[in-house]
Amino acid sequence: MIKPHKSHYSIVWIQTIADIPQSAWDALATPLKTPFLEWNWLHNLEVSHSATANAGWLPNHLILWRENTLIAAAPLYLKGHSQGEFVFDHQWAELAFRLGIEYYPKLLGMTPFTPAEGYRFLIAPGENEEEITAIMLHEIDSFCMKHNISSCHFLYTDPQWRPMLEKQGFSTWLHHSYIWKNDNFTNFDDYLQVFNANQRRNIKRERKAVEKAGLILKPVTGEEISKSMFSLMYDFYADTCDKFGWWGSKYLTKRFFELLHHNYRHRVVFFAAYSEAERQKPMGMSFCLFKEDQLYGRYWGSFQEIDCLHFDACYYAPIEWAIAHNIQTFDPGAGGRHKKRRGFPATPNHSLHRFYNNRLGQILRSHILQVNQMEQQEIDGINAELPFTNK
Repeated sequence: MIKPHKSHYSIVWIQTIADIPQSAWDALATPLKTPFLEWNWLHNLEVSHSATANAGWLPNHLILWRENTLIAAAPLYLKGHSQGEFVFDHQWAELAFRLGIEYYPKLLGMTPFTPAEGYRFLIAPGENEEEITAIMLHEIDSFCMKHNISSCHFLYTDPQWRPMLEKQGFSTWLHHSYIWKNDNFTNFDDYLQVFNANQRRNIKRERKAVEKAGLILKPVTGEEISKSMFSLMYDFYADTCDKFGWWGSKYLTKRFFELLHHNYRHRVVFFAAYSEAERQKPMGMSFCLFKEDQLYGRYWGSFQEIDCLHFDACYYAPIEWAIAHNIQTFDPGAGGRHKKRRGFPATPNHSLHRFYNNRLGQILRSHILQVNQMEQQEIDGINAELPFTNK
């Protein structure tokens, strides 16, 4: 456990990000690589009733002030389930149940429903980051033990922040995402040269199938995006989720998408598939966000089953756009081993965990190394099968 720190800081817990002025929050969040910790994104999740207590995501943010200056903030949520996290700790919940330990509620640090690396505490430039982190973790420990919160988890953490948490006793759990990296490609054909001949032909065939269907994929960004396109994107998103039933992960409301038009479209790029006959309304569309040299895929949908449209809208067209705009990494979103055949190697990411029940914590610490070794073997196995010429 962390020793308490006496300081001139004041610490408060808030249940809505609206309690903090946007300018103060974004002074801490905007310099970060990730777009998913900025005030508008998190506020939209709350006011749209996407991330609320009724949805099982009770906002419980930790805020650190020095007099009237916001020094640090931690977006946190009290969870009564593990849905929408994409780090599957159900085995830990099952173990706790068998041991007679209450696993929920738990305290979670991540952007809701967003399995993209970059979570960390937001700390003002020039502050002693290790000291501030230690102060906040001590407050989190005290809060959790006082209120019988079983555990604290930080998911998809910023790699540069992770060592500070490990020093404070958090256990690291290894996972993987599929991440495309820009190897100084000049255009899409240049990117294709990394593949063996068979996979190059396959990718060209998949893109050609979309052309043969009479579709044109067009990137639409910023001021080009109409309000109706955000509403349509929700319809595509909802339709895709419904096709997968319980596994569809339909967490976001239509209001969330509509709010993005007002305050977040500067970070959005849609890859819209238009037919030659109907150029006003897309037949399918993928939804990505970008910040500086990072691109993130989030959602997609199409009301018709069109051969290979998913691959083109979610992978190839975004990669082509990324190369043209000097994007260095592209995270296309959760899941799917099919990504490895399209230029997305398995790439490590990490979550950090602390159990406040001594027995559960001891089991975690005793077995997490073996778990991580098995995960690393899976990563190595996936990457050994990449269809690249320089393997």
